[in-house]
Amino acid sequence: MNCPFCSSDRPVEAQNTHAIAVRDTYPVSTGHTLVIPRQHVADITELPSEAYDACFQLVRQTIETLKAEGAPDGFNVGVNIGAAAGQTVFHAHIHVIPRYSGDVDKPRGGVRCVIPDKQNY
Repeated sequence: MNCPFCSSDRPVEAQNTHAIAVRDTYPVSTGHTLVIPRQHVADITELPSEAYDACFQLVRQTIETLKAEGAPDGFNVGVNIGAAAGQTVFHAHIHVIPRYSGDVDKPRGGVRCVIPDKQNY
């Protein structure tokens, strides 16, 4: 298996028994972090409950750390499950994306903007 997350040598920002947090190699904003379960599964919902919960505990910890580091004005937290949803690395991971006032012209809708024709409501 040639998984970029299983064989990563990126510095670990935070960790727990079931997951690690690392900075994204191609960040969309300053502080963009990935929470990656230690267990290799493609779909995060395939994780046992304890590991799934630990991932989201690490998301919470990551957000608190990022707030202390750079004072972002908000966050997007998201998971891509499957190629149709845009998943390109088939090792489950959670994106924690700090957002800053003015980083885009119209932030309204947030993650709804993945389908541009549906973002306005």
